[in-house]
Amino acid sequence: MTRFIFITGGVVSSLGKGLAAAALGALLQARGYRVRLRKLDPYLNVDPGTMSPLQHGEVYVTDDGAETDLDLGHYERFTGVASRRSDNVTTGRIYSTVIGRERRGDYLGATVQVIPHVTDTIKAFIAADLTEEDFLLCEIGGTVGDIESLPFLEAIRQMGNELGPTRSMFLHLTLLPYIPSAGELKTKPTQHSVKELLSVGIQPNLLLCRSDRPIPSSERRKIALFCNVREEAVIPALDVETIYRVPLSYHAEGLDVQVCRYFGLASDFEPDLSVWRNVTDRVLQPEGEVIVAVVGKYMKLRDSYKSLAEALTHGGIANSVRVRLEWIDAELFEREEAGRHLSHVHGILVPGGFGERGAEGKIKAIRFAREQRVPYFGICFGMQMAVIEAARHLAGLENAASSEFGPTAEPVVGLMTEWYKGEGVERRANDSDLGGTMRVGAYPCCLTPGSRVRAIYGIEHISERHRHRYEVNITYCESLQAAGVVFSGLSPDGVLPEIIELPHHPWFIGVQFHPELKSKPFEPHPLFVSFIRAALEQSRLV
Repeated sequence: MTRFIFITGGVVSSLGKGLAAAALGALLQARGYRVRLRKLDPYLNVDPGTMSPLQHGEVYVTDDGAETDLDLGHYERFTGVASRRSDNVTTGRIYSTVIGRERRGDYLGATVQVIPHVTDTIKAFIAADLTEEDFLLCEIGGTVGDIESLPFLEAIRQMGNELGPTRSMFLHLTLLPYIPSAGELKTKPTQHSVKELLSVGIQPNLLLCRSDRPIPSSERRKIALFCNVREEAVIPALDVETIYRVPLSYHAEGLDVQVCRYFGLASDFEPDLSVWRNVTDRVLQPEGEVIVAVVGKYMKLRDSYKSLAEALTHGGIANSVRVRLEWIDAELFEREEAGRHLSHVHGILVPGGFGERGAEGKIKAIRFAREQRVPYFGICFGMQMAVIEAARHLAGLENAASSEFGPTAEPVVGLMTEWYKGEGVERRANDSDLGGTMRVGAYPCCLTPGSRVRAIYGIEHISERHRHRYEVNITYCESLQAAGVVFSGLSPDGVLPEIIELPHHPWFIGVQFHPELKSKPFEPHPLFVSFIRAALEQSRLV
């Protein structure tokens, strides 16, 4: 019997609903329960795949090929439960489904309306694809009061009535701002947020109150009185030094105990949170520090590289060091010498991206890493640019470029036109739609015996998540290999280059996939562990 916890947010956006849901999931797991986490997004895009990272942050990719909200990354990193396509839905996808049914005549001539047709579709999504989970944590994106989220709030209100209090709970996350001139925390925004929620028929059962300082018991009593909840159901969500302390912090404030008591479950025992204590200790008490330069193009919004930043932190956890990131806009190197900004760093990473802007700057950063023997990690676009750099400066192909940037005499990187997926073949063309047309999801890769990546993984066959339209042109592999580039990972059919490395460099690896999407604090990805270890060795030389 699955219990449903609906998580809403109020007052302001970016309070951390996804992190709260992930931390609660981790706490319930520590108590022995099976959990699944799900996200409802109010925007009209079918998925975030066509949205700029500067608009929405990174696109998180699942094994089954869904392009989803970045909060699913939090869910996976905190619980280890692999997300699926069924764990993220948008208003655009809901309406697309409803309109498709209407066009087919599935509604038998009925007038199609938000209630019941849209809300029924939302409810069906929430309850779909569940097996034996004890808890389904469902986060509703946006802020209570947004017009876009009204159908989702109505849907969960209906589900609350249908399931009853034994199988449903409403958790509301709010903000308690501190007003310096008054010298006190203010509860009024939380009161208004709950009132807004009540206006759509939802009475929260538990309040999670974000604050940058301890909340006095008098304020908790006041919130409980005005918001019609028990005082112990007002849980402080205080700022902490690292997000990986959040489960410990929420447990100390009684969040998991209150959830269990609400559902009539045993709560009089201490869950095993040793993994989170170990992770937190390693983050907060490192034995050293390494500096990694991330040379990218979406620097105005750090959430564009959320999973990447966390995976680098995980690599630091495994090596007991702090990883200090220096975010550098690649266009800077199109105006200035790379050495002026990279001579002091211990590792250089070029992440994924799209488009020509900043590409030449990335190539210059890669050349600096190769020639100065600084550990280099190229991910997706970062691998493609590394291949172009090697083609130009090692293989003598001066005009080497990517067809993504326009017609070129030496298309070392070109548009993928077909590839195997499951039992069939996927095909694409230049005039294909942008949405849902990339090579997305988990694909297998065969590692070359004796290569560095084979030693790092310790196995011959791997599966990693991809998201790209362009690939290294296999016809150039022979000339690149003659110049010293080793293609150490290929698709099973030997057609798609997946990994390159320079064997005579201290650490130089490019991968076509996104390893950051599978890294967790308690299970760091081996490539990031090895990269940070190489950076640590470099720090002893600088």
